[in-house]
Amino acid sequence: MKIYTLHTKQNLPISLEEAWAFLSDPKNLKTITPDYMGFNILSGADREMYPGQIIQYIVTPVLGIPTKWVTEITHVRDKEYFVDEQRFGPYALWHHKHFLKEIPGGVEMEDIVDYKIPLGILGQMVHPILVKPKLKEIFDYRQKKLIELFGEFKG
Repeated sequence: MKIYTLHTKQNLPISLEEAWAFLSDPKNLKTITPDYMGFNILSGADREMYPGQIIQYIVTPVLGIPTKWVTEITHVRDKEYFVDEQRFGPYALWHHKHFLKEIPGGVEMEDIVDYKIPLGILGQMVHPILVKPKLKEIFDYRQKKLIELFGEFKG
């Protein structure tokens, strides 16, 4: 069983409070997801984030095929971190940790995603040519979109 990790960091020139308000609101996921992903929240994003919250989405990650994705917010520590885990969807495992830390001149945002591809050896073969580049592209888009929304960190 091969588990992969995606690790990103980004500094933003905003307060911890502003970063937390934006990033912990599930409705803002659509804003920082590429349009071609067809991201649409079906349910569960109607209140402030809390442990046990179930959020259902439709995404179109590959070949225009709509996929239902259900995640649970499993951990929340106000203005520090939250964790979402896939309960149903395209991955055999999806565990995404979001950390925020106040730094001089802004906030550091760190994401650590541990994930497993389904389909055994076939999934492992597809990972470097399809899954890994697609995840990198999505997180690169997110970083660019956050700079567009909040400005570039000058610290």
